[in-house]
Amino acid sequence: MASTTSINASTESGTARTGILLANLGTPASPSVADVRAYLREFLSDPMVVRAPRPIWWLVLRGIILPFRAPRSAELYRNVWTPAGSPLLFHSRDQARGLAERLGRELPLALGMRYGQPDLRSAFSELRDAGCARVLLVPMFPQESSTTTGTLVARARDLAAELGLELRTLDPFHSHPAYIEALAQSVRRAAPTGEQLHHVFSFHGLPASYVASGDPYLGHCQKTSALLARALALPEERWSLAFQSRFGPQRWLEPYLEPHLVGLASRHERLVLATPGFLADCLETLEELGLRARERFHEAGGKELILVPCLNDGAEFLDGLGGILRERLASGW
Repeated sequence: MASTTSINASTESGTARTGILLANLGTPASPSVADVRAYLREFLSDPMVVRAPRPIWWLVLRGIILPFRAPRSAELYRNVWTPAGSPLLFHSRDQARGLAERLGRELPLALGMRYGQPDLRSAFSELRDAGCARVLLVPMFPQESSTTTGTLVARARDLAAELGLELRTLDPFHSHPAYIEALAQSVRRAAPTGEQLHHVFSFHGLPASYVASGDPYLGHCQKTSALLARALALPEERWSLAFQSRFGPQRWLEPYLEPHLVGLASRHERLVLATPGFLADCLETLEELGLRARERFHEAGGKELILVPCLNDGAEFLDGLGGILRERLASGW
C-alpha cells in the first residue's frame, strides 16, 4: 500500500502525470498474404533487427524474402488465427486491461506495437490526451536485446521527443522474483505432479554475432533459466536451454530447439516445454512449438510434449508485473 500511496500523492500534488505504455513487437493485421507481407517488410527493414548492408539487404528482402516467405508465413498465421484475431494482439489487450485494473485510474495505460497496429504513435497520443506528460515504457520482453527492447526504445524516444513527452523505460525483469514465481506456477500447473520429467526452456533465437558484439540477451536467458529451474527444484540433469525461430544462413545461438528435442526423444518419452521469454502466446509458441516442434518430437520417438502456455493474462503474472511497476514508480522518476 505504501507504494500505491506515494504514486497517488505525487499525482495529486500537481506534479506531471505519469502514464504507462505497454509495448510488444507486433503482428500482422490479418493472415492474408498482403497484410503479412506488409508486416514483414516493416519488421525486416529495421536495421536493429537485421544488421546487413542496406543496399544488399534491400535487394534480398524485396527480391527473395517477401515474395516467397510472405505466402508461407501467411499460411502459418492462418493455423493460429482466432475469431478474436491475432493471438498476440488479443492476449496483449487482455494483459493491458488486467494491468490497468490493478494500477487504477491514477496511472493511465495504453498498448502499442513496434510494428503494425496499434502503433506506438497512437499509444503515446492516447496517453498525452489523458493528461500525461511523462511515460514509463514497459517492453514486454523480460530478456533485453537490441532486436526487441533496443529498437522499441529507439522508436519510443523519437516519438516522445516529437510529442513533447518525457520518457523512461522499465529495466529488464528477467530475474525479478515475481516474474520467476509466475513462470514457476505456470509450469507447475501444466506439468503432471510426481513425475521426474525433463524440462526444456526455449527462447527466441538471436544471431550469435549479436551476442559477441555485446547484446545482453544470452546472459539474461541463462539467468532466467537457472532461476526458474531453482524455483522448480530441478537438478541440472532435468532441464536444458534451447533457442527457436532462427532465420537465414548465419550461425544463431545454440542449441537449436528442434534438433535438441529430437536428441532428447531417444532418452525421454515425455518432455515439458516452456517458453519463458514469450509473455503472450503467438505464432512462435502456438504454431512453431505447439504444432511443428511437437510433430518433430513425435517423429523422433517421443510420446508426449507438454507445452506450457505463456503467462498471458494470468493473475500471478499481472499481479507480479503490477508490483514491479509500483516498485519502479515509487523509487522516483
